[in-house]
Amino acid sequence: MLSRRHFLTASLGTLGVSALPAMEPIKRAGKPHMMLGVAGYSFRNYFQWSRGKEQPAKDGRKPWSILDFVDWCADNNVPGAEVTSYFFPPDCDEAFCLKLRHHAFMRGVQLSGGAVGNNFALPKGSKLDEQIAYTKKWIDFSAIMNVPHVRVFAGVPPKGMSLDEAIKNCIESYQIVLDYAATKGVVLGVENHGGIVAEPETLIHIMKSVNSDWAGVNFDSGNYITEDPYADLAKIAPYAVNVQFKADIKRKGADKEEPSDTGRVVQILKDANYQGWFTLEYERNDDPFVSVPKVLAEMRRFIA
Repeated sequence: MLSRRHFLTASLGTLGVSALPAMEPIKRAGKPHMMLGVAGYSFRNYFQWSRGKEQPAKDGRKPWSILDFVDWCADNNVPGAEVTSYFFPPDCDEAFCLKLRHHAFMRGVQLSGGAVGNNFALPKGSKLDEQIAYTKKWIDFSAIMNVPHVRVFAGVPPKGMSLDEAIKNCIESYQIVLDYAATKGVVLGVENHGGIVAEPETLIHIMKSVNSDWAGVNFDSGNYITEDPYADLAKIAPYAVNVQFKADIKRKGADKEEPSDTGRVVQILKDANYQGWFTLEYERNDDPFVSVPKVLAEMRRFIA
């Protein structure tokens, strides 16, 4: 019986790759260097809004706005803040985006990136069209906020849909939003986030099937649940335009997660001559106000 990875390799060979010039690994002049950031998702339970719904106060803390998160970054000497779309108020508009942009500038924090919860692995039709429109809306907001990068998702196909169809639809949708993002000056990194990109071969295939200077991989160090996650991360590192660092990894077949080897992840990125944000996305369920500064200190040590 073929493994999923062998099936993917065989299946991808049958897909018609775009006639457009294939994206190649990113070539950067100079030496690798990384800047420290933190993702709003690290404090996900403490925002007033989450995916359009109001959250109750937790641990006696006043619910945060996304502006409060920027203040936390400034107060903790974190230069980059990823302002995930999930935590914006449901009535977010241009005025709010401009307010956030000004607030971050005045606090000396760079809005380093954003994220949308899209799914490009849907059948063609109104639902996929909605995902494309939703992504374009956040590209517009990101341009207003001067956010240079937005991480997007390849997605999960619905039951009964073939893997080949899901990959094809994802590539076509990604190219559409890339063409739009290019007019706004926003880079779109596809995250290695399960679904059709649960293993590196499909993600690399997607990269090689689009044609845009604004494409790349959002490298998430904790998202490969494979036999050798570090080896798989090394495969996608040459395409990285943004990095999400996780405190843990989980190997295929393991009963539990294990702490990430920060030095090894940094070395993988250095070997690929990565230059850009090294952003913590803290997912453990303990108190992030206690734990996030500790993980950031460890990250600082390795990228200094």
